[in-house]
Amino acid sequence: MQIGSWYQGNGRCTFTVWAPLLEQVAVHIISPKEQLIPLQRQAQGYWQAEINAEPGTRYFYQLNGETDRPDPASHAQPEGVHRASAVVDHRFTWTDSAWKNLPFAELAIYELHVGTFTPEGTFEAIISRLSDLKDLGINAIELMPIAQFPGDRNWGYDGVYPYGVQISYGGVEGLKRLVNACHEQGIAVFLDVVYNHLGPEGNYIWSFAPYFTKKYSSPWGEGVNLDGAHSYGVRNYFIENALYWFQHFHLDGLRLDATDNLFDFGAKHFLQELAEVTDQFSRQQGRKFLSDC
Repeated sequence: MQIGSWYQGNGRCTFTVWAPLLEQVAVHIISPKEQLIPLQRQAQGYWQAEINAEPGTRYFYQLNGETDRPDPASHAQPEGVHRASAVVDHRFTWTDSAWKNLPFAELAIYELHVGTFTPEGTFEAIISRLSDLKDLGINAIELMPIAQFPGDRNWGYDGVYPYGVQISYGGVEGLKRLVNACHEQGIAVFLDVVYNHLGPEGNYIWSFAPYFTKKYSSPWGEGVNLDGAHSYGVRNYFIENALYWFQHFHLDGLRLDATDNLFDFGAKHFLQELAEVTDQFSRQQGRKFLSDC
């Protein structure tokens, strides 16, 4: 199930959120015009509606008619982790159609922190430095986590919106421009993702569903619920996240943080399922996507 807000064009947007234990969920649009629009309950605890909403529309989800929370699968948090989510238009003019990725054994990877690599600390500012990396023999960069976190500068490992591209770095558009430029210069792009925990500030995901469980503990608190009741929705949340980066940002691979803290004693481990789905997507797209745990 594809979750989040997805702009369909012509002023229409589909909103989908997983909240299996709630009695009602509505989209609370706060700008450009305040509206409250109920979502319809779908199978397996998903809620959905297609409504009139243009890119840039700011919204919360209102839970049980009481509490407003940002979208757990928000693509953009223009005013930070505590404020409204924003609808994003993912249309982009890509010029990397000839790019097919590089064999893993041939990669010379440079781990790159967007906020400190240049004085500007943005995706855009990296582009002019790509030739410097190539001169060093680098043919791949691994971006440290860029999922939306509190503040403007951070290591990135306490992000709270795994689908949200850090606004202070340049957001969705900036990341796409960087990836496109890298591919044009023969450089692969990997992304460091954190699926074993979320940070403490701005973490509202617990309001929607049992994403975490007391059954397991990690250095960051309760473990992610990958094998308990309602874990199907948690697994979908992170698997869809991986596909999101591959499909909409043309990323070449993911580095998964601290997989020893992804506890799963179900019939098929989450990592195995993730690898299978990624491989299937690779075959469909005709190029290899990689994940390094």
